[in-house]
Amino acid sequence: MAKTARPIFRCAECGHEVAKWFGRCPECQAWGSIEERGTASVTRVVAGAPTSAARPIGEVDIESARALSTGVSEFDRVLGGGLVPGAVVLLAGEPGVGKSTLLLETAHRWAESHGRCLYVTGEESAGQVRLRAERTGNLHGEMYLAAESELSALLGQVDQVKPSMLIVDSIQTMSTVSVEGVPGGVTQVRTVASGLIAMAKERGLPVVLVGHVTKDGSVAGPRVLEHLVDVVLQFEGDRHSSLRLLRGIKNRYGAADEVGCFELRDDGIACVPDPSGLFLTRREKAVEGTCVTVIVEGKRPMLGEVQALVAKTNLPAPRRAVSGLDSARISMALAVLEKRGKVNLFQKDVFTATVGGMRLVEPAADLAVVLAVASAEREIALPADLVVLGEVGLAGEIRRVNGVGKRLSEAARLGFKKALVPPDHGPLPDGVRALVANDLVSALELLGLNRKRSTKSEDKPEDE
Repeated sequence: MAKTARPIFRCAECGHEVAKWFGRCPECQAWGSIEERGTASVTRVVAGAPTSAARPIGEVDIESARALSTGVSEFDRVLGGGLVPGAVVLLAGEPGVGKSTLLLETAHRWAESHGRCLYVTGEESAGQVRLRAERTGNLHGEMYLAAESELSALLGQVDQVKPSMLIVDSIQTMSTVSVEGVPGGVTQVRTVASGLIAMAKERGLPVVLVGHVTKDGSVAGPRVLEHLVDVVLQFEGDRHSSLRLLRGIKNRYGAADEVGCFELRDDGIACVPDPSGLFLTRREKAVEGTCVTVIVEGKRPMLGEVQALVAKTNLPAPRRAVSGLDSARISMALAVLEKRGKVNLFQKDVFTATVGGMRLVEPAADLAVVLAVASAEREIALPADLVVLGEVGLAGEIRRVNGVGKRLSEAARLGFKKALVPPDHGPLPDGVRALVANDLVSALELLGLNRKRSTKSEDKPEDE
């Protein structure tokens, strides 16, 4: 069959190929990223010899695909039990968040339990990684370290060391002479990733790739990289907090909504199996302007504390400062509180924040935010053993949230005895008394926040 040449148009951002030029990439929606990349020949594909015979699915051996524990419990939780032989994991995160520290800990635990592990670094020298491993106490005789930035040299290291796990830090620094382009470019990243994935599948070798992120927090490089790998993980955290969260974005071997919690320390990184205590402030007595809620990160319920401060201002436009919360939802919640709850926030600054660096973007935290602001404005403290759940609508209604029983079970475990919940909340755990509120007005009445704050003239004795 004769070959016919046709031009290739490829997106410089995600690598998506189209038959003609577009102003906007249909895959990643980037503007002006479609470029012509020469021509490609269209040929007819003929059948070839299969690499392996097809068998009934019941006869396929699954023992070789069992997940192996990494030795890091929170890492195993997100992976779905551990690393599957031949799986390729992409771990992305901002610079300095602790990706290399986590992988050094994983390599150490893997070498202790499963044997030889190869750590290939393309950003640092072998001596720099050795110093970090010594500082964090992650030295083992079966941990091998190599500094390479070329794919063929990396594959040569694998042939020589014969590891049971491979870590590449990072995929953007690797290149190959077989294709053109600079390291980190679309062509180079796609070719290097394809070569490592083929090697991993052929040898049954689990591979962990470190990836960079862009300014908006997404994985850097071509979007096709996320489709090629088996697992995509996001390692995130606030630089002012020691808490780190490992989120699953894609997982072919387990749930993609799991979250692992870690604490970054001077001597390394540690798993946090019970993170709820990190987001609560222990006090001897209740303080106005604070409210506790329960969110669900993946499948894990965690308690979080919302704090609010309301202060008078002489500025023509009062300030609305937000930390750890969604500013758009806070603006709507304050408007509902002022309109439906009759809480006057005119000429008053409102500051809202979370404790411990937690980020609360779930609608289930709406009611906790509203009650924290009302408590601060009224100067009336909420009960210390109260937890609040509910989404607040624009009409002032309180909507139910998913998993109320699971959330309140976590609250009961930490000693909370009362819960303000919306109607149709379902069964509650033992030891928790429910306060049901249909709307915002009834919630304020149940907690005594519908009374206006007393003034100095009202506080004076009658004989004066």
